[in-house]
Amino acid sequence: MSVIRSVQRQRIAIIGAGTAGLAAAIFLARQNHQITLIERAPALTPVGAGLMLQPTGLSVLSALGVRDEIERYGARIDVLHGTAVSERTVMNTHYAHLDANLYGVGIHRASLCHVLDSALSALPHQRWIGTQVEALAERGNEVVVNFVRHGAREQTAFDAVLIANGSASTLHPPELVKYDRQYPWGALWTMLPQTPALDRPTLQQRYDSSHTMIGLLPTGITPQQPEQSLLSFFWSLPVREMAAWPLPQTQFDAWKHNVMSIWPSAADALAPLNNPEQLIPATYRDVIMKRWASGRIGVIGDAAHAMSPQLGQGANMALMDAHAIANAMNNNNSWDTIWMDYHRQREGAIRFYQSMSRLLTPVFQSRIPGMGLFRDIGFPVMNRMPWLRKEMARVVSGLKDGYV
Repeated sequence: MSVIRSVQRQRIAIIGAGTAGLAAAIFLARQNHQITLIERAPALTPVGAGLMLQPTGLSVLSALGVRDEIERYGARIDVLHGTAVSERTVMNTHYAHLDANLYGVGIHRASLCHVLDSALSALPHQRWIGTQVEALAERGNEVVVNFVRHGAREQTAFDAVLIANGSASTLHPPELVKYDRQYPWGALWTMLPQTPALDRPTLQQRYDSSHTMIGLLPTGITPQQPEQSLLSFFWSLPVREMAAWPLPQTQFDAWKHNVMSIWPSAADALAPLNNPEQLIPATYRDVIMKRWASGRIGVIGDAAHAMSPQLGQGANMALMDAHAIANAMNNNNSWDTIWMDYHRQREGAIRFYQSMSRLLTPVFQSRIPGMGLFRDIGFPVMNRMPWLRKEMARVVSGLKDGYV
């Protein structure tokens, strides 16, 4: 067993400068560890639509000392509201059903990255941008990282490595991976200006059976456009149909007309959507690991437990992972016990949300007969039952760590 002292400085490489990587780097740099952040992209310019920060993720951002800044960029969300094409309410989950002080925050991925990157920039660390990691190898009490930087192959040894480079990571130790596949459904998304008619603290969705789902998420502002409040628009789509995009303009116009016929009250918000090139495809993976660490290599964030975005937990799970790693390193004196502590903190929630995502996604994204009808009848019934209504709010808030 490789013993370390919690106060001893460790050389830790963090691969991936997304939410998990940046948050872990901040926590561990504050513990005086020697952090090297390795990112494949040539610059930290994250692309992506809006995401939901749940109470769990917001609590980690409080621990990082950046919550106030996050909330200045983001848009408060009090309710998750979904309706069928008949205008019948299907989902109506209020954070206040659980606690009057709880809420979520819709935020652009670029704003979250900006705030985390700014916090990390104030701390001692190294960052290797434009660096492609090709392989990891444990040798004795070190992990050797093989990488390509500036066109040259190099290698450097670290005391430990955290893999945080997203759902498509190929760096997982193979003995840890149980399951890794692409979801058959994804989404097209774009950013639109906020409109007065939809300027409310609500994530809104519209469903047509289980094969059509449209979403509008208030997303706040970005550092690049601080004067313009934004909405994230999502259109659910099978991955096999994404090859047809971008559609020819005439087909796109017909598609837009169909969207507005499904959701007439969203017409003003969709008015700026006039070009098929505005819509960007997004796909998702389902990654299940037997455990999330071995020896001196750990896996966090989407690289560790990618799932459908249906429950809105991705960024929050990443933040919780980073916090758990920091707690484990602060309270243990060997890598074996660090990982044991980390698994104790995270296993319940990770297993629960992965299984719930797998169960619920077909209810919103599938062509399985009867799934939409089951949802449209079952969800309103559950929402009328106080205990189930509260449990639904707990699930959405990210506070569940098991089925009990």
